[in-house]
Amino acid sequence: MSLDHPVSGAMIAFEKYNLDNGLTVILHKDTSTPLVAVNVLYKVGSRNESSHKTGFAHLFEHLMFGGSENIPDFDTPIQEAGGDNNAFTNNDLTNFYDIVPAENLETVLWLESDRMLQLKFDQRSLDIQKKVVVEEFKETSINKPYGDFWHELSDMAFKKHSYRWPTIGMKTEHIEDAELDDVKEFFKKHYRPSNAILVISGKIEIPHTKSLVEKWFGTIPSGENYSSQIEAEPRQEAFRQKQLHRNVPANALYMAFHMPERKHKDFGVCDLISDILASGRSCRFYQKLIRKNNVFSNIDAYLTGSMDPGLFIVEARLLDGQDIDKARKLIWVELDMLKNELVSNEELQKVKNSLISSICYSEVSILHKAINLAYFEMLGDAGLINRQEDEYKDLVADDIQRVAREMFAEANCSELVYIKTESGS
Repeated sequence: MSLDHPVSGAMIAFEKYNLDNGLTVILHKDTSTPLVAVNVLYKVGSRNESSHKTGFAHLFEHLMFGGSENIPDFDTPIQEAGGDNNAFTNNDLTNFYDIVPAENLETVLWLESDRMLQLKFDQRSLDIQKKVVVEEFKETSINKPYGDFWHELSDMAFKKHSYRWPTIGMKTEHIEDAELDDVKEFFKKHYRPSNAILVISGKIEIPHTKSLVEKWFGTIPSGENYSSQIEAEPRQEAFRQKQLHRNVPANALYMAFHMPERKHKDFGVCDLISDILASGRSCRFYQKLIRKNNVFSNIDAYLTGSMDPGLFIVEARLLDGQDIDKARKLIWVELDMLKNELVSNEELQKVKNSLISSICYSEVSILHKAINLAYFEMLGDAGLINRQEDEYKDLVADDIQRVAREMFAEANCSELVYIKTESGS
């Protein structure tokens, strides 16, 4: 979409407060829908794990559906209430969400509060979920072509920070060897009101919803506060490279560049750079590297978008028989162009308009609003949901060039290469 002026979305009004036990509560009333979305974000992801016990946050995403003290099966009551639910985990957080007809809001609050207060731990449930997670690990990271690229690339790019392993864990043994006491300790440490954000969005009445929240969450003990000791990643000073000979469909190239954290003033610049390179058929990678060169079958650029300084990734799959050295040189030509030549105002404005429009249109759903309110509150201010445009609207071509020069330095790059073999190794 190309607009003369970016779309401005309506302000999302909300009320935020804290229960005595430390639970952060955010309420957003939307009368345009008969539904209500409930989102519970726990401030725990793979970054909070020990290097000797990785994959626990993802394991808990599964365990939290295994039943609590008063609820043997989490999904059935949600379905009987006419709703749906799911969850996701990443480096920085674990997020659970439910959407139901508004009249069944209390059912969801009962379910979420019971598993926050007293998740049911037993060996049988743990063994079942361990098997599920290990099978997922094997399916996505071991048996899938290029499936281990996050393991390899993260370990190469990070030497100190806990981003050096992916969310699913460093290796299957960490999940297979998890014991009941390990799981209980992890729950006690992270799954408590003072480490959680509850957002309710949709057809609600604020006073009544407050009383329901107090009824179901107000008596849960706050738990002990703790401080995460996450080691900062030192500046990368030299180019890193690893080559893997694998039975993959084609040669592939991954480049990882260190970039600022989500709250940094230059995060928006990095986001725009990724869109200039790889968003839509008018982007530079498609126009110059797909259409004009018979080298790539696919090429993309994207950000990890993490709370702590993360990675800007360039990912390329090559056509059969094409050479990695040639592909690498073509990519660097495009990266160097951003460093050496200013982006035109027309190209920059087009990308900014498209990005800002997508932000505005994404906030129509009550579920997206609930998830985003929780996420921005975790970053420090739920009000950021109404200021997302500010990250982009005043950026100029000089900002693109400045950040590109800082980020796309050879010494800041970790490169992973897959070389196709017939049998793999």
